[in-house]
Amino acid sequence: MHVSSEQQKLVEMARRVLPAGSFGNVAAEVIIREGRGGRVRDVSGNEFVDFLIGSGPMLVGHAHPEVNAAVAEQLGRGSTFFANNEYGIMLANEIVEALPCADQVRFACTGTEADAIAMRAARAFTGKSKILKFEGGYHGMSDYALMSLAPERSSNSERPIPDSAGIPDSIQGEMLVAPYNDLEATKQIIHRHKAELAGVIVEPMQRLLPPVPGFLQGLRDITAELGILLIFDEVVTGFRLAYGGGQTYYGVTPDLCTLGKVIGGGYPLSAIAGRAEIMAHFDKERAGAGFMPMIGTLSGNPVASIAGLATLKILKRPGAYEKLHATGNAIREGLANALQRNGIPAVIKGEPPMFDAIFTSRASVNNYRESIDIHRPTMRRFNDLVRERGVLKGDSKIYVSLAHDEKDVSDAVSAFEEAAAIAASERVAA
Repeated sequence: MHVSSEQQKLVEMARRVLPAGSFGNVAAEVIIREGRGGRVRDVSGNEFVDFLIGSGPMLVGHAHPEVNAAVAEQLGRGSTFFANNEYGIMLANEIVEALPCADQVRFACTGTEADAIAMRAARAFTGKSKILKFEGGYHGMSDYALMSLAPERSSNSERPIPDSAGIPDSIQGEMLVAPYNDLEATKQIIHRHKAELAGVIVEPMQRLLPPVPGFLQGLRDITAELGILLIFDEVVTGFRLAYGGGQTYYGVTPDLCTLGKVIGGGYPLSAIAGRAEIMAHFDKERAGAGFMPMIGTLSGNPVASIAGLATLKILKRPGAYEKLHATGNAIREGLANALQRNGIPAVIKGEPPMFDAIFTSRASVNNYRESIDIHRPTMRRFNDLVRERGVLKGDSKIYVSLAHDEKDVSDAVSAFEEAAAIAASERVAA
């Protein structure tokens, strides 16, 4: 892989002006200049099959001509107005029509915002203060979300562990944590704290861990029985697993959900959607003392909204999700075969539009603690080898796009085969 002097200079500049030399996402050495379809090119001219797809937003591919045309049309009329605009209204209507839980929508800009506000809405609606999340569940970068996201030490208590410096001790008292996919343990925690529990927030598919049969429905049943709100964090799964999101794909309807990534078509946009009686807390005239002010300079801006509408129009076409799932299954099968043929222990987890290998000797992986019982040197080496062979992916996630074609799949599978063979030989030598 060629590294130009231009890229070397940019890396040096990044290390000087950015903490750790990066935006905090991927390695400082990765500097992308452009993307088209299912591929990206770095500033040195190296081309990659792209399984990052911007960490998920580019579900229809980079620089899709229909999305670009829609954005260009709006840019000529202005970028943002801090007022209602037609495309934001139309996007909200599309979300309401698509998602079973959605009567109304309130826009924000990031998944972090949406998740934090959804938790606040649960508190406002119920008059209770605590929120239960699941160990390993990602709900953005707020103080509340950064509890037991990636704890380095285990705790047998429902009391969460802060994942970051700078979080007040008092936050621990407002959050509860349960093991994902363990319905009985979760029910026990909910019953112990039902008098003070406002909501349960959960990714319907937690990172790469699909729900075991009955888990999501069990959460729905117990929260409905006790008057506790169920919040689906669909920032990742929304419009990815199916047009109606994870709630449609898994057949369980929450009270509230959060959205992001896909609905902005590559531009900053997120949303909270839910039952009208809960969403009324955003309406000062209806909410009275229960009013929740929510102001965002760019919330629902027309550029992101029109990009989102164009993206959803493409996804809504007949055969779009069948193609997405078929492509994902082909990549997934190629990855699994490459690792198995070379004797590298791994479990492939996720759903066809989003999955990866978990490098473990376990027969199955269903929760956070099992998902971190891995051979990290093999994972890191495999991912490095894959990138050297022209495939860009995160440390532990492959995002599939509608733009990935047969050549992208073929090239990726070849890279997996070569990387697995080298990683396996190095393991033997060691």
